[in-house]
Amino acid sequence: MQSIYKVHYVCVPCRRSHKYGWDDALHLCTSCRQPMVFAGHDFAAPRRRNDSAWAAVAAVLGAGLLYEGFEVCGCGREPKFRPRTRAQVRMRRRVARRLGVPEAEAIAARDPYDLG
Repeated sequence: MQSIYKVHYVCVPCRRSHKYGWDDALHLCTSCRQPMVFAGHDFAAPRRRNDSAWAAVAAVLGAGLLYEGFEVCGCGREPKFRPRTRAQVRMRRRVARRLGVPEAEAIAARDPYDLG
């Protein structure tokens, strides 16, 4: 018997996350019935009432980043930084505008002042 590896899918407006099989199927939110976004293998959903953390999740996924900590080739595992609060996202966006780097690169940087 083969087990199915499950990954995280997120509905940011409803603040819901579910784990589904890693496939090309369209997974709908159980609340609003809108398509959920693939968030990656290492996503940890914040509490529903944590507005700041959900704003950071929306910014990370909106920038096209995932919550991944492994190399695609499977040869290693290096945890990737993702901001956890609205303030961290705001700071990284300011630095991105100031230095002229892509927003996704600044959001993914552990220390955004090391980009320049």
